Amino acid sequence: MATQHLDLEEQEQLAQLKHFWNRWGNLITWALIAVLGAFAAWNGWNFWQQRQAVQAAALYDQMEAATQAGDVERTTRVLADMQASYPGAEYTAQAALLAAKTLVEKEKTAEAKAALAWVAEKASDSGLQATARLRLASLLYADKAYDEALQQLSASFAPPFAPLAADRRGDVLLAQGKKDLAIAEYGKAYQGLSQERAEYRRLVGIKLTALGIDPEAGAAKSGEAK
Repeated sequence: MATQHLDLEEQEQLAQLKHFWNRWGNLITWALIAVLGAFAAWNGWNFWQQRQAVQAAALYDQMEAATQAGDVERTTRVLADMQASYPGAEYTAQAALLAAKTLVEKEKTAEAKAALAWVAEKASDSGLQATARLRLASLLYADKAYDEALQQLSASFAPPFAPLAADRRGDVLLAQGKKDLAIAEYGKAYQGLSQERAEYRRLVGIKLTALGIDPEAGAAKSGEAK
């Protein structure tokens, strides 16, 4: 046999290798299987995610066509398909916002609210969630559902959206006859809006002025209240 021709040192090394493999071989094998399995799963997940995104994008194109045509039935059907098949895709949240805009234009307010509420609860992107909450609050405000509007506006908003939420809270509170609270919210909005949003800031300033408050003083008062 070949091992008979090995010198003593090689035979000893071979014996040590056999001993090591007998002791640790199964563990190494299972570890390799686990690593290779995880790698395959990761690749499979990425492939599935990419495939989902491509399919969701195709449906989003259909949504754009439906909304441009003002086709309510097709808009709601495509949205339902996207929500059922690709609930986690960003395209689905964007499609819901687009659908809501068309539904409002077609006086389908209830359906628009449902689409916006879905984005507010299900979207993975915080910016899309904030946009949906602000738009939903506006629809609820228009329907005089003030408590529901405030509930949407009580959520946590990222800094770029916080002044917009404060402005809308001011509108709702003023409609409820809570003038002092409304002034405080308008003050927060005025203070939070940057010069890049000068036109919006000016509109909030007009609201404060109409309530007998100097905008700069109102902003300062809001800052002190924080």
